[in-house]
Formats: sequence, C-alpha cells, structure tokens
Amino acid sequence: QVQLVESGGGLVQAGGSLRLSCEASGRAFSPYGMGWVRQAQGKEREFVASISANGDTIYYTDSVKGRFNISRDNARNALYLQMNNLKSEDTAVYYCAARFYSRAARKENSYDYWGQGTQVTVSS
Repeated sequence: QVQLVESGGGLVQAGGSLRLSCEASGRAFSPYGMGWVRQAQGKEREFVASISANGDTIYYTDSVKGRFNISRDNARNALYLQMNNLKSEDTAVYYCAARFYSRAARKENSYDYWGQGTQVTVSS
C-alpha cells in the first residue's frame, strides 16, 4: 500500500502561482510512475501531468503545457506540481496518483493509488 497526501492548494488570483506537494508513505516511492489528475465540480477527472519513476519521461495535458511543471524527489518521497499563470479553468480538486509501473501515463485510469485531493481555486 502507498499512502499519498497532497498539500499546497488554495485560493489564488488569475495569473498567480501555486505549488502542490504530495508526500508518499507506506512503500518505496521510487519505483512508481506518478501523476496529477484534477476534477472540476460537475466534471469528470482529467489528466494533468505525469512523470516516470526516474524522471526521464514527462507528459502534460495540452492546456497546461508551458504553465505547469511536474517534478519529483525520490529521496524525499515527494511529488510536486508547480503551477504558474493560473487561469479560472484550472479551478479543481487536484489529486496525486501513483501507478505500479515505472512509466509515466496520460490516462487517469492508469493509476492504482490516490490521495485525498487538494482544492485549487483561481479567481478571475
């Protein structure tokens, strides 16, 4: 079992920045591909970004390319999402997710473990 706990969400004005963090515990973090998935109110979950176990492969959904940056620190069992130039359409609950396989994955149903989520609200 892997436990994931997100932090760093909040309320920010459009154009602002936030940095989300995800702490993993329970099992070794380094073998897992990791990702961020978000869900806006009334909508389905949407893939945001993913990173492979060793960090050499990264994917982003088109709407966040150039604005968001995913990274990980395997020594700290931590995953991050730096979000810049935030827009109102980025408002959602953001979930940290882990998958059994080391590769990054673009589909939200590729993940096996999920955090409880952290709310990001962008005011226009």
